[in-house]
Amino acid sequence: MRTSALPLLLAAISVTAHADQHYSQEVFFDTSLSPGYYTYAHGTQSAPSTLKLIDGHLPVETAEYISGPNALELSWQSQPNGGWDAQIDVPQWRNRTIEWAGQTLYLWLWSSEEIAAADLPRVAFADHNDSHTAPLPLGSFTSPLKAQHWTRMRIPLAEFKSTTVTPFTPTRLTSIILTQSTADAKPHSLYIDDIRLEADQQTTQPPAAPTALEAKAYERHIDLHWKPPADSSSAASIAQYVIYRSMNGSPYKAIGVQRYGVDRYSDYLGDPNATASYQISARTSALAESAKTTPVTASTHTMTDDELLTMVQEANFRYYWEAAEPVSGMARESQPGVDDLIATGASGFGIMAIVTGTNRGFITREEAVDRMLRITGFLARADRFHGAWSHFISGQTGHTIALFGIYDNGADIVETSFLMQGLLTARQYFSHEDTKERELHDRINTLWRGVEWDWFRATPKRDALYWHWSPDYAFHIAFRLEGWNETMITYLLAVASPTHGVPPGLYATGYTHERAGPANSGLTDDSGAVYGIKHTYFGIPLEQGYVKGSPGPLFFTQYSFLGYDPRGVRDKFTNYFRNNRNESLVSQAYSVANPGHFKGYGADSWGLTAVDGPDDRYHEYKPFVEDDGTLAPTGAVSAYAYTPEQSLAAIKHWYRDLGAQLWSIYGFRDSFNEQQNWYSPITMGLNQAPQTVMIENGRTGLIWKTFMSSPEIRPMQQAIGLVPDKD
Repeated sequence: MRTSALPLLLAAISVTAHADQHYSQEVFFDTSLSPGYYTYAHGTQSAPSTLKLIDGHLPVETAEYISGPNALELSWQSQPNGGWDAQIDVPQWRNRTIEWAGQTLYLWLWSSEEIAAADLPRVAFADHNDSHTAPLPLGSFTSPLKAQHWTRMRIPLAEFKSTTVTPFTPTRLTSIILTQSTADAKPHSLYIDDIRLEADQQTTQPPAAPTALEAKAYERHIDLHWKPPADSSSAASIAQYVIYRSMNGSPYKAIGVQRYGVDRYSDYLGDPNATASYQISARTSALAESAKTTPVTASTHTMTDDELLTMVQEANFRYYWEAAEPVSGMARESQPGVDDLIATGASGFGIMAIVTGTNRGFITREEAVDRMLRITGFLARADRFHGAWSHFISGQTGHTIALFGIYDNGADIVETSFLMQGLLTARQYFSHEDTKERELHDRINTLWRGVEWDWFRATPKRDALYWHWSPDYAFHIAFRLEGWNETMITYLLAVASPTHGVPPGLYATGYTHERAGPANSGLTDDSGAVYGIKHTYFGIPLEQGYVKGSPGPLFFTQYSFLGYDPRGVRDKFTNYFRNNRNESLVSQAYSVANPGHFKGYGADSWGLTAVDGPDDRYHEYKPFVEDDGTLAPTGAVSAYAYTPEQSLAAIKHWYRDLGAQLWSIYGFRDSFNEQQNWYSPITMGLNQAPQTVMIENGRTGLIWKTFMSSPEIRPMQQAIGLVPDKD
């Protein structure tokens, strides 16, 4: 059975869309998150020519820039019989489709001395299909560069011809290659900034100014928030907001930019005793700039541990409140990212973050209920398959987005369980006897009772749940759900369902896969067991394993346990609270031991889990088996409910020592790698909310208590055979 989305009344939703129109589709480079050099720009040199590189990458310049706080530095000396080249790549975060808004490349150039057009490098290009062009002289697109003056260069990409069998596609450009031109034996330096691909319709009219600037100070940073221009026609021309700062009464200086559609900026000062004043403006890509806002001033101050924890919780909460898809009110997959791509499981996590935010006063209860009514109204209209939702949904239409391939065009029962964990938490929390909360309660009950968990037993044996079902391809993917992994909550809710429940024994034959054969043939002990395999790492005992030689990524200990409280009970294999705590301690001990000798690892910098790495690809990082120096703050921070002391040490280090690179408006960035000097350009829907929620569980137990108050949960625990146990 499939239910389809009804038409969504977009005009009725009065919410500003956080569009990426001037960013994902126009901005090739605006700033480097990494200090010292830009990790997405590398070069080579052939003697006797030279090119300034740091660890093989182009340096960044921090004194002169267009889009603060830095620009790229290209310093070279071209000699006869030598050569050099520098390649600037576009960051390709998850699901980023390279489809530029125009076929004209614009970039800003600056030099301390005049450079003749003939002495500029040559430039070539490559696209997503590795089709590449012959180089042309950069000087053919400009007059001589004036000294100490920013010049905007316009390069029509249609003038470049492919040098391979496939045509070069300008709108799919992924790499800019600068290379030696005239061998004049002279040293040259060029700063490059704000590289964009746009259509040629440029406006010289300044946009209207933003308004209502506010500043709130924390220990090492000041958070700015403003309202965008009310004139939509003016706002459409905004390329970025410019942040101006004055320290202790000094002249204002532009120190950073924020992309259009985001009305918040985090200025990391690093000083707990600083006073700063701010103004902001809006400008076009051609630097037609609005008036500045009225100044605001704030002062950083030392914070207690409790205040730091609240700060982290609130920043992560904002991802689900301010960056939500505006029609549905649900969580986007990533930011920056695809505007219309709703992540179902991440939205469930976000609902628990909204409950936390309500309880802590980040928003009012009425605001939270209104958002939840929007979410549940959308979910009732969106595509469903035997009551379950797909992994990804279009916020504009409510239809399934088959992101993982043709067979992924239907139900995802695991993501549905993550969503339902959040919905049941909201049902229990918003329980006041008023019209709106009663309506919300009834809506969630209808959604909950409509999920046909038993449909996903799939095979004639019907002894396990299966992850996916497609209305066109049935159980083609045929992924059987077996632990140890993140799918425990799927079995718990399937057993607990009041309308489409599965037999309690399915927990044993399915999740713990007793008598069913191994879920992972690479993981068995000497007795042939495949679940509940005990192992000791660094003197810390574990009752679960994932692959031989590794306990697995930390998200296994978190996703099923944001709402579900593992304390005080065990199955025949494991006390999951104790195991999750110990697995977190093993992760910390692994970073202390640091067998890979990666920069930055230690007792206050740990937490291997699944996340995107420096190659912009997904990795299931786990101790001993897969590790390239990449850490995800969500790993350690979301372990706070198990390891508060160890998690707080990581929070303090990352905020106080690495905050300039790692802290963002939505909390800590998705991941980072000090070994490779790389900091993720995104924050992720799956990774921000667990930090808010698990910190709260460690502080007050709020989400655990609220979810566990669901009347369906305690009977389920008894039915699957859980028994009391000391943690």
